[in-house]
Amino acid sequence: MKLYVEPMDAVVVEVNPDGRVRLENEDWSAPSLQERRAIIYAATNAVEELTELIDILQNARISGLQD
Repeated sequence: MKLYVEPMDAVVVEVNPDGRVRLENEDWSAPSLQERRAIIYAATNAVEELTELIDILQNARISGLQD
């Protein structure tokens, strides 16, 4: 996984089940409350953008725009 978190100017590359995160080129750490909120916000936006992409591509296929 790679998730860019703009407010932190960092990329999350792994998340542990206990809530610790590993940022690109860094060791595991427990994010602060502000960092957790920034990561959740970035992840929510990424999910929405990917869902929109999937919808667009599926609708394009239905509309006959496939190769």
